[in-house]
Amino acid sequence: MNETEKMPVLFIGHGSPMNLILKNKFTASLAELGKNLPKPKAIMVISAHWLTTGTHVTCMEKPRTIYDFYGFPDDLYEIEYTSPGSPDDARYVKELVQKVQVKCNMDWGLDHASWAILKHMYPKADIPVFEMSLDYSFNEWHPKPLQYHYDLASELIGLRKRGILIIGSGNIVHNLGLIDFRNIDAEPFKWAKEFDETVKFNLINKNHKDLINYQNMGKEASLAVPTLDHYLPMIYTIALQEKNEQLKFTYEGFQNGSISMRCFQIG
Repeated sequence: MNETEKMPVLFIGHGSPMNLILKNKFTASLAELGKNLPKPKAIMVISAHWLTTGTHVTCMEKPRTIYDFYGFPDDLYEIEYTSPGSPDDARYVKELVQKVQVKCNMDWGLDHASWAILKHMYPKADIPVFEMSLDYSFNEWHPKPLQYHYDLASELIGLRKRGILIIGSGNIVHNLGLIDFRNIDAEPFKWAKEFDETVKFNLINKNHKDLINYQNMGKEASLAVPTLDHYLPMIYTIALQEKNEQLKFTYEGFQNGSISMRCFQIG
């Protein structure tokens, strides 16, 4: 692909696994994306649900469907997403990234950060999919800084010119400790809306430094991002934004009071 044909990049706030079987504005926005995006050669999902020591990519030809959620209706555990893998593209990532050694994984598969959104975007499961993990290793009880992840992600730009759709799948605001499990349409907390709006402002204005240093975004930050796992996929996504590329929001909203479902597209 030439420069003008490079694939866009997505950040998807995936929210509850219940979205697998719900028909709502969020799932409709995913279906719309699948119809309107250029058809990718393959898809790489950077998953909030695959936390590892070091960075890994799935290199199997037939990734399994992982049901990494508990206590949900039986219907959800009967759904499969049988897309092929993309071993050649996964191994290309190993060559592309110079900052760290990326390792091939043959055991993981597709967790619900991947297949729960792809089920709506590409229901035929006919596009190869592979995942990249988040290095969640700790050094002296501290995780790797967000700048480390941003720099790593910036090396993935070549995938866009190879026809690969990169999706960061997490949630900008993700607090399970204060979630209203009983009501997916619960009114969002004031602190959740304020943090989400601050992130929106910084995304529009390409203030990547402020997004990396999110702890400085006021007292709401510690409630909105109690752990880094769901915030990090957004950092990977913005690291792939080139100088003159615009960003547009494909969905805005909340679920369960404390989960931002904000999604955006770059390019």
